[in-house]
Amino acid sequence: MWTIEEFKRDTEKQILVAGIVFFLIAFPYYFDAVSDRALGTSSDVTGLYEVGGDTRLVELDSGMEYVASGETWTIDDLSTDSVDGASDMNIVGVLVTLSYGEDETTTGFCAPGPGQGQDAADTISGTVIHGPHNASASGNNAESPASHTVESIWYNDSMVGEVVLSSISEIEEQIDSNGAGLGAYSLDITVDAEAGDALGPTCQREDNGEEVSYKVELIVYDYVIVPFIELDDIE
Repeated sequence: MWTIEEFKRDTEKQILVAGIVFFLIAFPYYFDAVSDRALGTSSDVTGLYEVGGDTRLVELDSGMEYVASGETWTIDDLSTDSVDGASDMNIVGVLVTLSYGEDETTTGFCAPGPGQGQDAADTISGTVIHGPHNASASGNNAESPASHTVESIWYNDSMVGEVVLSSISEIEEQIDSNGAGLGAYSLDITVDAEAGDALGPTCQREDNGEEVSYKVELIVYDYVIVPFIELDDIE
């Protein structure tokens, strides 16, 4: 402990105390200034922000359908009205998974072995439509069982997990669907089946279509936008 007389006589002690007092007063103001610069005072202020959060899938519909070769099967009565709490979700896309096998058959007299020939690969195509947003993709069952996905998104997924120089409002314009994911969806499934060649003259192969399983899922992005403060700013 210092006495008042010691403090009056010791210049070093006076400088030390003055420095401590200055630090206690100045540091909060400095920290607030740095924070304000990084955070911005409103959603329109440009700064560095890290875009994070989680992406999850919410099932809209699923099932199985036999689709004849050369035909298209359509399900057009899908709607987010059937999903609890959909209006509170940031729906930013739709993901369709199509799975299928190979049900090619032989007719006539087909001797076991090479004389039966081989299956030919079939092409299964899917198209998902939601308002102005649509996507198509095809797969085949050269290796059975097989599957492929069809995805349509309407947000800037390149921002996810990145630090961007922008404003909160500008970021939200690119990652918040603002209700664009609500409403009706439709799915088209088309099969183009091919029958393989049998080697024996009494053996024939036929393929009239495929049984296709489908799952339609909404892509929901629960985002978080947080200020990115460089360590250099608080040194």
